[in-house]
Amino acid sequence: MQSAFGIVLFVVVLLGAIAATVAFFGAGNVYRQIGRGGLSLRDGSDRPAAEPVASGAGAAVEREAEIRQMLQARNEHRARRGQAPLDVEAELAQLTRPQIDPALLAEIRALVQARNERRERQGKPPLDVDAEVQRQVRELSGGA
Repeated sequence: MQSAFGIVLFVVVLLGAIAATVAFFGAGNVYRQIGRGGLSLRDGSDRPAAEPVASGAGAAVEREAEIRQMLQARNEHRARRGQAPLDVEAELAQLTRPQIDPALLAEIRALVQARNERRERQGKPPLDVDAEVQRQVRELSGGA
């Protein structure tokens, strides 16, 4: 019985090595497929080549509706905690107003002042600087 142990051990190791070699070369393609396929989210095959960019009036209306929905949910959460609800419309107006960088605002003001100087040299009446700055800000932020 002990003399057969060495032979059995050698045969089992040899068969295991052969099986491992066959599995290694046979499963190479399988390992390259890991992370890809029907349930994968990162291989990019489930997305269009160019995703459409939401813009225009429809996108703005949809964005405001979603923000309003989140603010209403926050108010419901505040009410459940016993806190006073906030004004949804005021919060919406604050969140959707254009955020203008102070440096950009100063640059717009300088542009309007230079335009006024040019208008005066042409003999035209100067524009109201503050009103023109606000108009430029509205124009840049997508407003009419």
